[in-house]
Amino acid sequence: MAAKAKTPAKKSATKSKTTAKTKTATKKKATTRKKAATQSASAADSQFRNFTPYQPKKTEQYMNEPQLAHFRSILMNWRQELMEEVDRTVHHMQDEAANFPDPADRATQEEEFSIELRTRDRERKLIKKIDQTIDRLDQEDYGYCDTCGIEIGLRRLEARPTATQCVDCKSLDEIKERQIHG
Repeated sequence: MAAKAKTPAKKSATKSKTTAKTKTATKKKATTRKKAATQSASAADSQFRNFTPYQPKKTEQYMNEPQLAHFRSILMNWRQELMEEVDRTVHHMQDEAANFPDPADRATQEEEFSIELRTRDRERKLIKKIDQTIDRLDQEDYGYCDTCGIEIGLRRLEARPTATQCVDCKSLDEIKERQIHG
């Protein structure tokens, strides 16, 4: 009789272990799906979603042809995205322009347009800076600090392709600016 009493206890213990394993596996799958969805959403939102960092070879010279082509590609893609955004803004403002009878609605629309135009003005200045940087690429003057003449560095240029100063010179300029303008 004692043997029969142990058998149901063993079965329930085995069932609870199996159920716990199944629940754990289900939780892991759900977590993995959530992580994958989050990563793909953040990749889609990234400005540089088609960007792959340049991998220099050990004996490779700084700012050689492949590196210049890499940065030209980054700059041209960035410029293209900004130009497309300008076109979208123009179409949006033409489509959304309405003469609302309510003054509050009109004010809201004017404020939205004002913010959008301010953003586009900043992007217009950035496009001009990108064009200047492309000219520097053509003159083979790209990648070197304007102030001290040393290499700016691949990672800094990938982070900010329009950079004209190395990190040290830029930091000094920012410190001086804070001291002068408070």
